[in-house]
Amino acid sequence: MGTVLITLIFMSGLLALVTGIFALRAGLKLRRSYVALQSRLISEVAQLADRTSELEESLTGLDARAQALPVRIAELQQNLTTLRVLTNALGISLRQVQRLLSFSSIKSSFAEAFGTITPNGQERRAEDPQP
Repeated sequence: MGTVLITLIFMSGLLALVTGIFALRAGLKLRRSYVALQSRLISEVAQLADRTSELEESLTGLDARAQALPVRIAELQQNLTTLRVLTNALGISLRQVQRLLSFSSIKSSFAEAFGTITPNGQERRAEDPQP
């Protein structure tokens, strides 16, 4: 009976040692993950701080440009008028191109449809092998 108890105690100790090793490995993995996450977080915060300082510099420049804005309003209005005229001309041209393209696509689709309906068109289709 004593040997059974000594064997059970020895096996329990061995099991506790194995469990302790697994727990230690898991703790080390957790620590490495924590350090990696912390270093990445620190670098991301540093990048965000750099971007924020760039944004502040840009805002300072925009503020300075906004101070000079009342002087340039007449020039901007002239440029906007010119831009409206050019945009209107572009819109008209694009609508004309759309009409032309829609007309030519309708024309080609009707030509194909009428070509297959006519008897000569069916004979041509039968004679011409499809690639």
